[in-house]
Amino acid sequence: MTNAILLAGCAFLMLLAAITFVGYRMLYKPGRLLKTLGNPVITGDARRNLLAADGSEEPRAFVHLLHQLGSKMPSSEADVATLRFELMRAGFRSDNAVAIFFGIRIMTTLGCLFLSILLEPNMPPNPVLKMGLILSGCAAGWIMPKFFLEKKIAKRQVLLRLSLPDALDLMVVSVEAGLGLDQAIQHVARELQVSHPQLSEELQLINLEMRAGKRRADALRNFADRTGEPEIRKLVAILIQNDRFGTSMGDSLRTHSDFMRIARRQEAEERAGKVGVKLVFPIFFFILPSMLIVAAGPGILQIFKYLFPMMRMVGGG
Repeated sequence: MTNAILLAGCAFLMLLAAITFVGYRMLYKPGRLLKTLGNPVITGDARRNLLAADGSEEPRAFVHLLHQLGSKMPSSEADVATLRFELMRAGFRSDNAVAIFFGIRIMTTLGCLFLSILLEPNMPPNPVLKMGLILSGCAAGWIMPKFFLEKKIAKRQVLLRLSLPDALDLMVVSVEAGLGLDQAIQHVARELQVSHPQLSEELQLINLEMRAGKRRADALRNFADRTGEPEIRKLVAILIQNDRFGTSMGDSLRTHSDFMRIARRQEAEERAGKVGVKLVFPIFFFILPSMLIVAAGPGILQIFKYLFPMMRMVGGG
């Protein structure tokens, strides 16, 4: 018995040492080396863009199927324009995004229809209920992609709003160091690639539009329209007004950055103030019964064990 335990322990230690050595050589050591060298010159996104431009990377079969399904979907130009605008706000700027989204809608609708047909035998023998189940399943499959798209837009807008104060601080430093607004936007976009990639991508698009020949005010307005974030609209209005009237850009940006930080702190305080009210129902329905069972349970058991038999004896006597 002792020998078997020793053999098992030795085998476990040998296996542990082998896994540690392989993990160090294959994962930790190369990762530490890459961290020392810095980021690659061509990142994954740039490599994908280059491959897409060269045409050497074919789309995946499932994405191609969604694109083929969505391209057959009849829709008006107004609906397509609205959907393209919403996809752009969610971060999907591909030319095939609308067709792929319609393909996803078709696939989810068919999937929910199939689930409704599977659940139909469990329904009561009522044709109205069965028809309502099938119609509700199709409606749920059609609405779900739009629901998740709206969630994606809201999440991206929150990320952009939270990254604005850092971008404004960098822009203030850049402007006060002597850079123009265009160079400051370019510098901030380059510096925020790792910490805030969403805002960095939007600022890079501003630079690309201005290089393509658009006026700075038009590029900034497109930035506000692409994101749909109210704080970004305020920032764009400040930048356009300062550019038009020639006021101090650094003072305006610093004031707006301080305002955004104060607004964020007030929002956090407001959420903290609502926590007590929101915890009333979980405490009342989940925590309080458990506390009552723990605190009053032994006493209630003693009552059932001693007091009720004594009362029956007194009543019988």
